[in-house]
Amino acid sequence: MTAPLPFPLSEPPTDADREAGRKLFAGPTEFLKGVVAMDGLPPADRIEVCFAGRSNVGKSSLINALTGRKGLARASNTPGRTQEINFFTTDGGPFLVDLPGYGFANAPVKVVEKWQRLLKSYLAGRVTLRRAFVLIDSRHGVKPVDDEIMALLDKAAVTFQAVLTKADKVKAADRDKVLDQTRTALAKHPAAYPELLVTSSEKGDGIDTLRAIIATLA
Repeated sequence: MTAPLPFPLSEPPTDADREAGRKLFAGPTEFLKGVVAMDGLPPADRIEVCFAGRSNVGKSSLINALTGRKGLARASNTPGRTQEINFFTTDGGPFLVDLPGYGFANAPVKVVEKWQRLLKSYLAGRVTLRRAFVLIDSRHGVKPVDDEIMALLDKAAVTFQAVLTKADKVKAADRDKVLDQTRTALAKHPAAYPELLVTSSEKGDGIDTLRAIIATLA
């Protein structure tokens, strides 16, 4: 018998979970506020999930595909430009939290340090945070900066799930190499959830599964 792969791909959702995910995101999803300091966080009166990823990983596109709102999350083409933690409300469901893209080639050192302090405080102090989704570009795999955010999540004891983006941009053989590299990287992180999700915001791959995952957390 073949040994099961570490960090297997998430199974397609059951019909019930798929429907729960559809219903959750069929209602309105609205921008609530952008937060630049811990005292600006909204009340912790519901669970939340957050999305983290290096700049240009496709995070805004994924959130827009997830919610069915093309302009909900806006991308910045300049790494480090957006320094807010953005909160979105779902219809009777969890907060969706968009963390600023990391990878700060063009950001001033003081800006980076301020953002890192805010991120660490948020991850360590937000008791309603149920899961972080760490986005990995299918074309490149896990980079050192991704390992850094995963280490922060380990330290904060926040369960995180790796989500590969832009799956439509790579050939199957190349994707398998990236999956192997990602599994090796995740094995070093105790907070990593033991399933991977492969998505394409453009083609819609994996979006129903991600919706169902969030709905079951809620």
